Order: sequence, then C-alpha cells, then structure tokens
Amino acid sequence: MVATPKTKILIVEDDQEIRHTYSVIINGSDKYTVVNSYGSCHDAIKNFTHDHPDIVLMDIELPGMNGIQGTRVIKERFPRTEIIMVTVHEDNDWVYQALKAGASGYITKSSNYHELISALNEIVKGGAPISSHIARKIVEDFHVNPVSPLSKRETQVLMLIAQCKTYTQISEELLISKQTAKTFIKNIYAKLQVNSKAEAVAKANRDRLI
Repeated sequence: MVATPKTKILIVEDDQEIRHTYSVIINGSDKYTVVNSYGSCHDAIKNFTHDHPDIVLMDIELPGMNGIQGTRVIKERFPRTEIIMVTVHEDNDWVYQALKAGASGYITKSSNYHELISALNEIVKGGAPISSHIARKIVEDFHVNPVSPLSKRETQVLMLIAQCKTYTQISEELLISKQTAKTFIKNIYAKLQVNSKAEAVAKANRDRLI
C-alpha cells in the first residue's frame, strides 16, 4: 500500500525559536512535513521553486520585505500556494491587508498545537482559518450603529472622508457638486459635534457610524 504523500509546509518567521517550535509540531503530525524555514521573505521567495510548498506559514513583521508584501509576491508567482498568516497582530487593518494580498487564513502566535494543525486541516479542506477572537472583531466591524444621527448620504461622505478623499474626489465619486459635498461635511460636523475631519472620523469609528 502506497503511503499518501504529506502536505508540504514552508515557514517564514524571523524568530528562530518559533521556527523550530512550528517545525517540531508540524513534523510530528501524520499529514504534514516542513520542507524548509526561513527568516525572511527574500530567502523564501529565492528558493520557492526548489522547496515547492503547498502551504506557507507567514509572519508579518519580517526584516526587509514584510509578510504582507511577501504574500502578494508569492500569490502573483505561485497562485496555487496557500498562505496562512501567523502573527501577533490582531488589528483589523492588518487582517484586511493580509487577506487582500492573497492570504487564505490568519491566526495568532498565541494559537496552541491543536489550533495550528486545525488551521492546516482547514486550508487543505478548502476553508479559510481565522482565530475565533479575530473573526469576532471582524464581524463587529461590520455592525454599523443602527441609530446613527447621520443620513445615508452623510454616512457615504464620512466613509470617503475616512479614506482621505478630497472635496473634489468626494463630489466626483458621489456625482454631486463640490459645494454640496462641503455642505454634507458641515452637517456631519454639526451632528457629531466636532470641528475637523480627524475628529469626525475618530468619533465615527468610536460610535460605529461607519
């Protein structure tokens, strides 16, 4: 009976001790094997064709090219390779950037042995593993305050302000005049009792208005 080949894992992590720990955990499983591990994206990408991994465990904070940039490069050159971010960062912005770059999963370094192997199992089955508390934060990010004092149009304008859009860009995107855009912003300031774009965005984020 021919044994089923193990799924090949590549580790990109600048902490040698963490690389070793992940290798021990993964090589101790009956489904996975570590083909190599590197302390930088540059080294990992340089040897990628030789290592030919199925899944990459990728840190974000790396010397030189960071993990999100590395993920983007790998997915452009090797689109069939799955990438799981394994990082200390739990901020939603990092999660969104990683997923937009092409990552298929996002777990934290606090994940235990079972969670790490479970994430690999989920990827193999076609899933997208995300640590439960991070998933919860993402869900909450989509829960806009239902009793917002802002109208639908004012909310759209405020979202564009949060994206650092200018009056001209707001007017072009919403198909309104620049003066109308300024009027909307003036009304937003009055309703939120703020005096600047920065204060408006901060209050909107705090009160989940956008």
